[in-house]
Amino acid sequence: MECSCSSLLSSNSMETIYSTQFSSFKPLFDLKSIPKLTSFKGISAKASYDTCVRKKGLSSIDEQKLGAADLVYHVNGKINPSYLTRDLRILDGFDDEYGGVIVDSERLPANPNVFASMLRFSVSHWKAKEKKGIWLKLPVEKSDLVPVAVKQGFEYHHAEKGYVMLTYWLPEGPSMLPANASHQVGVGGFVVNDKNEVLVVQEKHCAPSFVGLWKIPTGFIDESEEIYAGAVREVKEETGIDTEFLEVVAFRHVHNVAFEKSDLFFICMLKPLSTRIIVDVHEIQAAKWMPLIEFVEQPFIQQDSMFKKVIDICIARLGGCYCGLSVHQLASRFDGKTSTLYYNCIDN
Repeated sequence: MECSCSSLLSSNSMETIYSTQFSSFKPLFDLKSIPKLTSFKGISAKASYDTCVRKKGLSSIDEQKLGAADLVYHVNGKINPSYLTRDLRILDGFDDEYGGVIVDSERLPANPNVFASMLRFSVSHWKAKEKKGIWLKLPVEKSDLVPVAVKQGFEYHHAEKGYVMLTYWLPEGPSMLPANASHQVGVGGFVVNDKNEVLVVQEKHCAPSFVGLWKIPTGFIDESEEIYAGAVREVKEETGIDTEFLEVVAFRHVHNVAFEKSDLFFICMLKPLSTRIIVDVHEIQAAKWMPLIEFVEQPFIQQDSMFKKVIDICIARLGGCYCGLSVHQLASRFDGKTSTLYYNCIDN
């Protein structure tokens, strides 16, 4: 049997067979002299695997060994339409820094059947390349591809308004991919004016046990928002009061709060820069400046050890008997970014 690459364009009796490295079929001819072409974006079987040319007459046994997903037939340089070779392509994507693959969500096929074939082929390819994890982001407009990916072994990782993220761990053993975010982050603003009055609110939507309770303004920080900035923003949104961040005086850590997630809540000491209250009618029932002693003597606060301790810390801070964590911007060579470090710095 002869094997020649040059005969591809000159002989009608010759075929090109592309054999993947996942097949148990072993060719009887030398492939060392034939080049391999590799490319990540849109690579097909033709660009990814060894090629050779031999005479017709593949036995049925060999066909069974290879299977339709492992062969691509070229006759006179043209793909044989009897095989769905257009689906034997690698999904577009790029390598991450941990030896994994991030699939390009903007170049996904719209047809679920085509996607299924390409995904199956891609997983086999990446497994042979000894890749680690696969990150597959499916936008909401292609949500019909989600069950296809799940059926092929992908697992939910997290979801946002516009997409769902799925993952697949290729090596044997437990997945080493990082889990979804485990915490939500909240802030509270403790604002005291020069009259020793605390800025307090009553929330419009709250649990029955909190009805009538005057509390400090609180809320969640936004994505990519600093803790200190979130505290200032929440106070402004709920009460209309402008403030300046001073310190983080304490923070609480609790688990299984919202959909089995944990919660970090930072109590921030803020300095008021204005006095006129403008209530957010969507969230807040009422807001006012309340004498500190009246605020502390509320039955709910007196009966709750957590609330009472927080107020004691804030009062100690006002009296100069406690030092919280202030904001410091520092650059790190570890990631090349400027970040916020919170620590106490006592002024002698």
